Amino acid sequence: MREQIPNIITVIRILSIAPICWLLWKGFYGYALALLVLAGLSDALDGFLARRYGWFTRLGAILDPVADKLFVVSVFIVFGLKGSLPWWLIVLVIGRDVVIVLGAIVYRLIMGELEMRPLIISKLNTGLQIFLLATTLLHVAIYALPGWFNLGLQWAVAVTTVMSGLAYVLLWSRYAWRKQ
Repeated sequence: MREQIPNIITVIRILSIAPICWLLWKGFYGYALALLVLAGLSDALDGFLARRYGWFTRLGAILDPVADKLFVVSVFIVFGLKGSLPWWLIVLVIGRDVVIVLGAIVYRLIMGELEMRPLIISKLNTGLQIFLLATTLLHVAIYALPGWFNLGLQWAVAVTTVMSGLAYVLLWSRYAWRKQ
């Protein structure tokens, strides 16, 4: 039962996404920020517990990245609807995730087992996406950041999003080619 503690924390993080998005939508940025910080701390805590005590489960390996993706995509959409982020970037971010998920499903159906490991470029991309969301919240709630900074960060996310998506497509293509 103890090995399920990180999974319970992850489920709570998933359940926090709706209130965070609602708070952002309504402009209650202080409360949204507090919940975002708690969600981030819970992400660190469940990872720490899993590593420290060996509480790894197959469910946890699926839930944790799903929680991260649901959070990022949901907040991107809210910021897009509020006009705080451009739609071209939101479509690119979501499109990359759709390509990765559909590619993984197709690969698994045609080729069999697929070992999913995050690539370094993907980790960089996720880090930049989260940083962009945090700075966007800062920009709309507390302190207006310079336009060049926002635009530069948006383009950094766009470039790493494309690079990450292409890296997965190329990697899985190479795996498929070797299995033939």
